Amino acid sequence: MTVVPITSPDLDAAEVSWFSALCSDDYRHLGVPDGALRSSWDHCSEIVKLAEKQGFRNILCPSSYQVGQDTLSFVAGCAPITDKINLLAAVRCGEMQPIMLARTLATLDHMLEGRLTVNIISSDFPGQKEDSSYRYQRSREVVEILKQAWSQDEINFQGEVYNFAGLTTDPLRPYQQNGGPLLYFGGYSPDAVDLCGEHCDVYLMWPEVKEQLAERMKAVHARAAHYGRTLDYGLRVHMIVRDTEAEAREYARELVSKLDDDEGKAIRDRALDSISLGVSHQAKNRDLADMEGFIEPHLWTGVGRARSGCGAALVGSADQVLSEIEAYQKMGIRAFIFSGYPHLDECEHFGRLVLPHLKTCSLPHAYGRVPSQPPATPLAVGERR
Repeated sequence: MTVVPITSPDLDAAEVSWFSALCSDDYRHLGVPDGALRSSWDHCSEIVKLAEKQGFRNILCPSSYQVGQDTLSFVAGCAPITDKINLLAAVRCGEMQPIMLARTLATLDHMLEGRLTVNIISSDFPGQKEDSSYRYQRSREVVEILKQAWSQDEINFQGEVYNFAGLTTDPLRPYQQNGGPLLYFGGYSPDAVDLCGEHCDVYLMWPEVKEQLAERMKAVHARAAHYGRTLDYGLRVHMIVRDTEAEAREYARELVSKLDDDEGKAIRDRALDSISLGVSHQAKNRDLADMEGFIEPHLWTGVGRARSGCGAALVGSADQVLSEIEAYQKMGIRAFIFSGYPHLDECEHFGRLVLPHLKTCSLPHAYGRVPSQPPATPLAVGERR
C-alpha cells in the first residue's frame, strides 16, 4: 500500500525522466569547469536526443540565471529533433505576462503534439528579492489563469496581482485536452504545499531518507485532501550506477576528488533558490551523513557539496539501484527525474543497466491528456475564426 492515497494507484509503471543541464551544471569533476561540457545548444540537445534514444519518457529542462539555455526557447528547439520523449519545461511564474505565457505554452504543446509538461517554479528573479508570500500569491494566480486558459472559452480573473475580463482563450488552447499539460511542482513552505495541493498534478521531492519522504508525502496529501484532491508524487535524484557497487562508490569519490569547498559554496550560491527551505533540507542531509557522505546505504550526499537544490545521488550496482527505485514506487512515487555527471555518460550507464528493467509510462498519456488525433483547437484542426 502506498504511503498516502495517490491519483494513479493502479498504474503499474513509472514516468522515468532524465535531465538536460541547461544551467551551466555539467561536470566531469564537480567544481572544475570543462569547456566541452558547457551548456551550449549542441551539448544540451545531445543529452535530450540520447535520453530519447535510451527510452526515457520525459526530460527536465530547468530554469536559472546562469550561462546556458533559455528554457522555453530550448524546448521549442527540441520539437523538430524529437518525436517520443516529453519535455518538462521549468516556468518561473511572473517572468512572463500570464496570458502570453499561456499562449507560449499552447504553441509549444502544438509543436510537440502533446509532449509538453510544465514544472511550476516560484522563486526570486535575477537581481530582485520579494516577499515569499507575494511570490506564491503571484504563482497561484498564474496557475489559475493557465487553468482557465486550458479549460474555458474566456478568461475572467480578478486577483491581487492580475486582473483580466472577457478575454477569449482561442489563442491559448493547448494540444492536450482534459485540462491541458500536467503541472509538476516542488516546494517545502506552507504556501508552496498549499498551492500544489489545490492546483498541481505531481508533487516533486528532493532526496531525503525514506522516512522523511513519507512524512513529506503525508503533509502534502493533507493539503490536497483539504481541496478534495489527490496527487501523484515524484522524486528528483542524481544517479551513479555501475556494474558493481565498488565501481559506483569509486566513481562517486572521484567525482568530488578535485572539489574545493569554497568553490562548491560559490556554485551553490549562484542559484536563484539557494536560500530556500528545500535547499536548507538538502544541506541538513549532508550534516547527518556518515564519513563517506551516505545517509542511507545507497543515498550519497556528496553531490550536494557543489549543487544547490537536488543534493544527493543513488549510488550502487544496477540491482541495488533498481531495488531502491522499486521501494520508492511502493511508497507511491510515480515519477522519477534522474541525472548524473557528466549527463551524457550517466544517461548511457543508466539506460544500459537499469532502464530496460523498468516498466515506464508517459504520465500525460496515463492521465488521458494526449489525444490520438489532432484536436479541434484553433491551432490544429478546429474552426479557424
